[in-house]
Amino acid sequence: MKLTLDKANLIADRTLAKARDAKYRPMCVAVLDDGGCLKVLKREDGASILRPDIAIGKAWGAVGMGESSRSLSERLKERPAFLGALSVMSQGKVVPVAGGVLIMDGADRNEILGAVGVSGGTAEEDEACAIDGIEAAGFVAKS
Repeated sequence: MKLTLDKANLIADRTLAKARDAKYRPMCVAVLDDGGCLKVLKREDGASILRPDIAIGKAWGAVGMGESSRSLSERLKERPAFLGALSVMSQGKVVPVAGGVLIMDGADRNEILGAVGVSGGTAEEDEACAIDGIEAAGFVAKS
């Protein structure tokens, strides 16, 4: 299965719908392909100006490191030197905070198709919305 533009739009729309249903603050969602290229970016009215960069950074770090931003955050707690090096190597693009979730192929759970990054709520809210969007599009979410 591929991450098409139609599927990426579906993920973004369902992610934002989940946030609205739960009455979370205005959100921003970014959907990246497996090469870290932006496919879809949606920013709700009222979401602050940094939300797009944060959402992209969460997804970009997940794709780049092959693990969710939550998992990356946990690993980096004990490795501050690596966090510093990662920040330099990525030119500050990586945001290692929960809310960046990998999009996995349902048939081959080892194939990364891309990632979703969400910003606007708590880390847990962002992550839950991303998972909902990914699963609604028929993919497997890896958080």
